[in-house]
Amino acid sequence: MLRIHNSLTGNREVFSPLAPPHVGMYVCGVTVYDYCHVGHARVLVVFDVVARYLRHLGYKVTYVRNITDIDDKIIRRAQESQRSWQALTDEFTRAMQEDCAALGVLPPDHEPRATVHMDAILDMIGRLLERGYAYRADNGDVYYDVSRFEGYGRLSGKRLEDLRAGSRVEIDEAKQDPLDFVLWKAAKAGEPCWDSPWGAGRPGWHIECSAMSTQCLGNRFDIHGGGLDLKFPHHENEIAQSCAATGDDFAQMWMHNGFVQIDDEKMSKSLGNFFTIRDVLQHYDAEVVRFFIVNSHYRSPLNYSDANLDSASVSLRRLYIALRGLPSVDGDLPQPWAGRFTEAMDDDFNTPRALSVLFDMAREINRLRDKSPSDAAVLASGLRRLAEPLGLLQRDPEGYLQGGGTSTADDDAEIESLVAARVAARKQRDFAEADRIRDELVARGIELEDGPEGTRWRRQ
Repeated sequence: MLRIHNSLTGNREVFSPLAPPHVGMYVCGVTVYDYCHVGHARVLVVFDVVARYLRHLGYKVTYVRNITDIDDKIIRRAQESQRSWQALTDEFTRAMQEDCAALGVLPPDHEPRATVHMDAILDMIGRLLERGYAYRADNGDVYYDVSRFEGYGRLSGKRLEDLRAGSRVEIDEAKQDPLDFVLWKAAKAGEPCWDSPWGAGRPGWHIECSAMSTQCLGNRFDIHGGGLDLKFPHHENEIAQSCAATGDDFAQMWMHNGFVQIDDEKMSKSLGNFFTIRDVLQHYDAEVVRFFIVNSHYRSPLNYSDANLDSASVSLRRLYIALRGLPSVDGDLPQPWAGRFTEAMDDDFNTPRALSVLFDMAREINRLRDKSPSDAAVLASGLRRLAEPLGLLQRDPEGYLQGGGTSTADDDAEIESLVAARVAARKQRDFAEADRIRDELVARGIELEDGPEGTRWRRQ
């Protein structure tokens, strides 16, 4: 029975969909003004695993992950680069999708853009004004009145009194309360804008997700997810807007993944200590990066370092070595391994524990390989199938071990030629030449494995 930590209640709760077997899940996506960094990679991979595992359990998941394609950062970056905001966001949307594909992140069922859902945004703002939860200020902006929403702060555990006491002196005197947040920004000269009943302008960031999630999934849906940094104020504001506009309860479960850290500090652009996904993929195979992410529980901090990525690379290779040379076999998932894997994943998506089950299977495969090849093949097929919800081990083992995405066809051809030359030297009992070729390959990071099937090679 799947249990999920619900950020809204602070408890681990049995997952009970509103309309089984259908599951609606919305995750706050990327603001597309730059290349995605490792913090984005964690959100993308974590909720890809959630969607994959729910489908593995038999649920029919509708996964929605939005794209924010208009906000202050986008406008500023477009002006700095002397480009249109459309050209900028199109470029970085494509880049994000390329990064997702590299990491094995499956496309969401819906990927709404804020600028395409302007009618839904205007409709929600209109309802908030009609119901007295919003007001139009003297400067032409439309604000949400947080004092009108009785449950404000329940997700983050914050109280309005404490927030007001800790707030800075509000420069924007148009607000009735320093905590009020903008729903509609009046147009400024030279900025993109849309027509509205309150004058030309553009939406605030928070209202975009409320409008797109409810339009795609309805007023109530099962899971809303995102990074921990969005819990307040973004997700808090989403709850206030959505519940006030619809009169319904919005998302019944909230999931937040932990921060990526470097030297015990949160990775962020403002601190200048971030790495883009593309930076990392120049040095590590994308599946290694994915393994590194799922090797930590999604709610815990993820400590980024070359040492941790190197360790992930070694561990992933161990799993692929166990699969090497074994055919795919149809059949039921092997027990007790499948039961242990499910038990781990049902415990709030405990991917580190699930991985430990896969390593136990790999050890058993290696033990059975010579003793009972048919049993080893059955277990190897089960290992591959259980790894699928994690997005791992779906590649050809030989291809991964010999390249891992970092080699070229010319490199591989040269290595194959050297391996063949060594085999020929051994047949001619020219062991000195065979040893010389082995040493040359080892110096190039190539390991050889001599067996009954012949000589196989892999990169270290």
